[in-house]
Amino acid sequence: MHSGQEVKFLCDQNLGRLAKWLRLMGFDTMYMHLWDDDMVKNALSSHRVVLTRAHNKELTDGYMVIRDDKINLQLKQVINALDLKGKAKPFSRCSICNEPLYPIGREEAKGYVPEYVFLTHDTFSKCPKCLRIYWRGTHMTRALDMINTLGIR
Repeated sequence: MHSGQEVKFLCDQNLGRLAKWLRLMGFDTMYMHLWDDDMVKNALSSHRVVLTRAHNKELTDGYMVIRDDKINLQLKQVINALDLKGKAKPFSRCSICNEPLYPIGREEAKGYVPEYVFLTHDTFSKCPKCLRIYWRGTHMTRALDMINTLGIR
């Protein structure tokens, strides 16, 4: 993988939380609900790193076995192994469907977010696929704390 190339991932069925956190950090991360050999083959051919808990698979280049159960240690392993410090783009992807988010105007969010949120926030983002709307709430502050603790920004 050359240095200018964006790091992309495929998480196996045992790493749903890791997939969500990698997306929160802005990394293109696909997720398999069940192990799918074709999906893995496609991921490897498109230079995705396959993250797995499966110690019993015949692993070749492009795979990384995630050792820990705790999410912060899983993230630390991935970040350190792939030298991802400074490469995060927090909250730039949908944490559910992995699509890049786009900014929307405050008026466009009206009626789709809680009234209090509409009244107290100015900036919103939207997922083009699932149409979920995001804003910088307390969950983002907690997520940023974790990201900053890991030193990834």
